[in-house]
Amino acid sequence: MKQHIVLLTGMSGAGKSSAMNALEDLGYYCIDNFPKELLPQLENVLQKEQKYEYIALSVSAIDYMTFFNFFDDTSSDIQIIFLDCSDEELLLRYRFTRRRHPLIANGMATTLEEAIELERDYFNKMQGNQKGTIHFDTTKMSTSELAKRIRNRFKGNDTAKFTITFQSFGFKHGLPMDADIVIDVRFLPNPFYEPALRKKTGNDKAVYDYVMMAQETQDFITRLKAYCDFVFAAYNEQHKSHMIVGVGCTGGQHRSVTICNWLYDTYKDTYRCFKSHRDIGDQEIG
Repeated sequence: MKQHIVLLTGMSGAGKSSAMNALEDLGYYCIDNFPKELLPQLENVLQKEQKYEYIALSVSAIDYMTFFNFFDDTSSDIQIIFLDCSDEELLLRYRFTRRRHPLIANGMATTLEEAIELERDYFNKMQGNQKGTIHFDTTKMSTSELAKRIRNRFKGNDTAKFTITFQSFGFKHGLPMDADIVIDVRFLPNPFYEPALRKKTGNDKAVYDYVMMAQETQDFITRLKAYCDFVFAAYNEQHKSHMIVGVGCTGGQHRSVTICNWLYDTYKDTYRCFKSHRDIGDQEIG
């Protein structure tokens, strides 16, 4: 029996507990803070027990390379999830929860700022070893949205199927740091300047039709589809497991939502697709 191992790592405070809960809901046997010294014994147990076919291990920055090298030398199928978050947001989260950072708890740092900097240095040195890693930037992501992303990505333990997430956003609220492709649609006609449409979004038919019926939009989506057809097919053939396509306008309400919806509707029958609208708080799963 071949084991399917998920190594979940990343910055402390970026959401590993929420991600582990989502993996557990999907049937993964989840282990947090497993002692690296006991890895040989764990491998023996995994080989003998069929119920441990799908395993998720939450791993710290300090122990990550030990776990990675150990399982990389086995026949297990390994998938790595890396959770990142801006330093500013990590500071806010720790100060809000009043929890101690792990590197402070074990005496490697004396302040929160020092602990975050040290931990990031650990991961920066390991970037070249994170092949095939799934990245999630949780800076602007709620715990429920992170769990939803994890569940969508690993639904049915199908780790081989090419998956695309289309995400709308507003540039004024910041770029989605985990996007593989960013499409800027700020040049399209803006419904914001139409009083009857200003308070609506691209999920409303009136706004969708306003954007899509413009000649600029029709010319644009013809070229966009040709580009996406080529890129998606190429990545699929190269066995890329998942990609995120960010679609941005100024506020993330009208044009980006419209084009995001159009992309989802265009490709949902060809690939495994999801869509989310970051800056209107509307997450729709397909």
